[in-house]
Amino acid sequence: MTRATTQSGGIAMPVLGIGLHVIIALFFAIHAMRTNQDKYWFMILFAFPGLGSLIYGLMIWLPDARNTRHGRTIESALVNVLDPSRELRQAQEAMEIAATPDNRIRLAHALLNAKRPSEAIPQYQSVLNGIYANDPKIQTWLAKAFLESGDFREAKELLDLIIKVNPNYKSPEGHLIYARALSALDERKLARDEYEVLVGYYVGLEARARYAEALIKWDDPFRAKPLLEDSLKIARRMPSSARRLNQEWIAILEKSSTAIKAK
Repeated sequence: MTRATTQSGGIAMPVLGIGLHVIIALFFAIHAMRTNQDKYWFMILFAFPGLGSLIYGLMIWLPDARNTRHGRTIESALVNVLDPSRELRQAQEAMEIAATPDNRIRLAHALLNAKRPSEAIPQYQSVLNGIYANDPKIQTWLAKAFLESGDFREAKELLDLIIKVNPNYKSPEGHLIYARALSALDERKLARDEYEVLVGYYVGLEARARYAEALIKWDDPFRAKPLLEDSLKIARRMPSSARRLNQEWIAILEKSSTAIKAK
């Protein structure tokens, strides 16, 4: 049984790879027909399905797709994969030209996304003066930088200040940062209360994934199991575009579900 399964798997994988190349080539061939491209593209696409599709995609499809919102999203994702430090470089260059509040915030965002939160902190802090002194949005970003750098107490205290000074300010992102900070500080009851509210309205699956991780850390399968079952059910019902956006959190939910079943 084991030998047969292994042999079958060894055969299926190359076939699947060839099929995928052909599917991609067909997709681009349809695009070529609809946009009246030169006929030699069909020869390139089907004579060299993999390389031909790559060339067509970069030379024809991607420039054309830039004119659509979906295309710009794909292009941005592709650029981030091929050159993840591009935005950081451009933000640093913009700061060298003019150290404006907008450029500082852009640089801080880029540093945070590059997993360099301790460097993002002074950039956010430098903007929080004058007319921006009590800007709750910038303070929320700063709180996230504190959280990601491991300064959980500072993140919580800053968010408490935001709530005190701007009681009408609503921020799902800030709410999630607050719940994460409480969890990291092991203030379980408060964190649980915040997460219970968050999962009811937070767009996407991040809050659910974070809460599931916390519940497993707290050894609370009674709450974790139904949360995971419900969250994975939501994930399965998502359209493919939404699943791609939530890919990281779906992976965490699946990992958490496996961990809870193993107990």
